[in-house]
Amino acid sequence: MSELQREFLLQREFLPGLQEDERLEPTHAPPSAVCPGNLESLLQPCPLVVDLDGTLVRSDLLIETAFAELARRPHSAVDLVKALCGGKACLKHRLSQPSDFDPALLPYDEEVLTVIRAAREEGRPVYLASASHERLVSAVAEHLGLFDGWFATNEATNCAADVKAEQLVAAFGKGGFDYIGNDVADLPVWRHAAKSYAIRTSPAVAQKLSRQCGNVQHLPCERATWRTWARLLRVHQYVKNGLVFVPLLINQLFDINSMVSAGLAFLAFSLCASGVYILNDLVDLQDDRGHRTKCRRPLACGDIALSDAIAVIPILLLLSLMVAVMVTPGFVLVLAGYFALTTAYSFFFKRKMILDVVALASLYTTRVIGGAAALSVWPSPWLLAFMMSWFLSLALVKRYTELIGRRAARLPDSKGRDYRKADIGMVGALAAGAGMNALTLFALYAASDNARDVYERPGMLWFAGPVLACWIARILMLAHRGQMHDDPVVFAIRDKVSLATLGAASLVVFAAM
Repeated sequence: MSELQREFLLQREFLPGLQEDERLEPTHAPPSAVCPGNLESLLQPCPLVVDLDGTLVRSDLLIETAFAELARRPHSAVDLVKALCGGKACLKHRLSQPSDFDPALLPYDEEVLTVIRAAREEGRPVYLASASHERLVSAVAEHLGLFDGWFATNEATNCAADVKAEQLVAAFGKGGFDYIGNDVADLPVWRHAAKSYAIRTSPAVAQKLSRQCGNVQHLPCERATWRTWARLLRVHQYVKNGLVFVPLLINQLFDINSMVSAGLAFLAFSLCASGVYILNDLVDLQDDRGHRTKCRRPLACGDIALSDAIAVIPILLLLSLMVAVMVTPGFVLVLAGYFALTTAYSFFFKRKMILDVVALASLYTTRVIGGAAALSVWPSPWLLAFMMSWFLSLALVKRYTELIGRRAARLPDSKGRDYRKADIGMVGALAAGAGMNALTLFALYAASDNARDVYERPGMLWFAGPVLACWIARILMLAHRGQMHDDPVVFAIRDKVSLATLGAASLVVFAAM
């Protein structure tokens, strides 16, 4: 027996409160469930036990599987509520077989993995202990291949907080294991650990942990900054909400009241859109992690906790409603319609071929209608028809770009979209057709009596047609070459040629006024 083993035995022998029948050796089978038993071997080094949600993985599998289920079958919300009435264990069992769950795509924490690998190099057994369901935990353990066993929730028992602590004490004894955790639910487990590792703990939890445990090590981690939250809220997408100012410009309503109303409409749409963007990210977690650029979104890569994101959604929507009430009753109705349509898009339309791009084009057009409602003016049918065709073209370009990217990367067809790589040619043709249709509508409007009623020199509008035609043709060519951003609108904001084109078209319109 080595001196290290002798020292370990002496430490175990004199740990306060440790009874002989509590020093139990966990199994050394391949990753599998660990059950309490009377296996006793004091020669084993102190095992390391690792929490899963929020610790090993910078995510929460319960939230992920719940939103994945709602995305597939929105009507299953009733079933989930019924399952929750039977307890958390029942709910987790109901959500334990997600068809798109891939442990390889989860955002694992490198600091925790470093501690695990160091423990294995020292010859210490390592176990995974999670409140997630055993089917998910076993999949993660099998994928990583770093664990000697695992503890998890089953249909009858929710392995969290005191229950997890009891199971670990029964398996290893009080003070017979080290534990890595992150949340308030881990406090009962830390209380019985020989050494406590903490990561991403809140100040309140960290304070309680320091009071109850003497041997604590806080692992380094990156906290979310205001830039991270700005990316989650999609602040750069707020430029799309600038469409609410189009009715103000066309009707030449430059008085203070009109500009304030349009500004409030812009703010309300921005807050509402941010709330729905977060909801959409929650629904699309698995798809985003498999995407070449969307995998860097804050929720997909674990930079922001899913629970924090969920808590922000109602705050944003409430603020949006409060701002909308300050505008006009008509605007409140339009904003409510926008929220209903964009929510339906997140849970239903986005997975339906053609309906998804029509819904996207409708959301853009709704912003124009909202701007008109904020000013209490009636939007021109010509304007709405042009906007619908124009943004239908851009929505199709978005899908076309996604398909081109998947073909170039030799990725399989997306499960979250109803398009196939074989559809590339047709989607591109539809995008070009919708763009040309928008230009035709613009030309017809320039020659109509409506244009004469609004513009002093409507003939000037004809010069905007070729400018817009060049822009949409360039967008299509870049998308065909695989040089387009995933979102054509975001591309247009950052592209110098697009900005110059927008400026030239705007000058022509102002000259016509």
